Amino acid sequence: MSVTRSPNNDFLRNTVHRHEPPVTAQPIQILVEDNEVVVVDKPSSLPVHPCGRFRHNTVIFILGKEHNLKELHTIHRLDRMTSGVLMFAKTVEVSKRIDEQVRERQLEKEYVCRVVGEFPEHEVVCEEPILVVSYKVGVCRVDPKGKFCKTIFQRLSYNGKSSVVKCLPHTGRTHQIRVHLQYLGHPIVNDPIYNMEAWGPERGKGGKIDKTDEELLKALVEEHRSKQSLDILGISEEDLHSNAENKDTGNSSDCTKSVQADPINENPCAAEDAEDPERDANNPERNDIAACPLNSDEKSSEEKDPLCVECKITRRDPSPKDLVMYLHALRYKGAEFEYCSKMPEWAMENWEE
Repeated sequence: MSVTRSPNNDFLRNTVHRHEPPVTAQPIQILVEDNEVVVVDKPSSLPVHPCGRFRHNTVIFILGKEHNLKELHTIHRLDRMTSGVLMFAKTVEVSKRIDEQVRERQLEKEYVCRVVGEFPEHEVVCEEPILVVSYKVGVCRVDPKGKFCKTIFQRLSYNGKSSVVKCLPHTGRTHQIRVHLQYLGHPIVNDPIYNMEAWGPERGKGGKIDKTDEELLKALVEEHRSKQSLDILGISEEDLHSNAENKDTGNSSDCTKSVQADPINENPCAAEDAEDPERDANNPERNDIAACPLNSDEKSSEEKDPLCVECKITRRDPSPKDLVMYLHALRYKGAEFEYCSKMPEWAMENWEE
């Protein structure tokens, strides 16, 4: 709720009723806590801090509420769907010290993921530049006009259907590991963006996409819409209807903001994993979902929910596997520290889905 005073000295009250997107019930495990840092094993589906449509279901909020860990300083971030080692500093001094290592690329990062198919046994180095297609939805692709990236991959195991791969990113671009794996033809098994039919029959392998950026975004949205999984993209059915109404009335100036359920927050968490300090600097949004024509006459698949007294709108209750992506930050090592988490269950050699 927000209260403002009008020029005529009247009070105006605006009350907003929101449903946060569903997240996993898996608890946040604290790996290390001392006088300088708090290191946790972040579950998949949880954003690091309040952003977009998330307020309570965030790592920062849960650590404060359940563990009384407040005034933490974010050192680095992980994408909402990525799990694993996440560090927070307890003081500004510690934050600056570690942040300097991040900026100087002195921080060694090791990830594991499960990808489609049989990944090559030999070491694979990918240095394809990455370009952000949409900051709001959080979609990137390989493009010569993008920023330099480098990721080293090494296969750990293969079970006949999918491979577990170790990933060593030498840069920290948005969705770098996921985009490079897609380019190599081995996207993450359950990646909700880069392993979708919207990218074409080869799903973006080799950077081959038979669509414009606008067509790609529209196709991604429609694919998730048909699966009732728009929350994964950080948008809702209401956002789409609002967007369509703005287009119908010719109000194009507001269209670019309509995908943001919270107009106060212009920094969505859909592309939250970047550690690159240049990520948002002087980079105007090239496209967003506002450019995609939507059918405002389509009936919503949502039904009334007796648990919601206010609006009685329900969201499809996702299964646990819908809230997990097989990408995990396994180890972070700096000049004076090294933090590791356990290998996730899906990364075991004999694991089968």
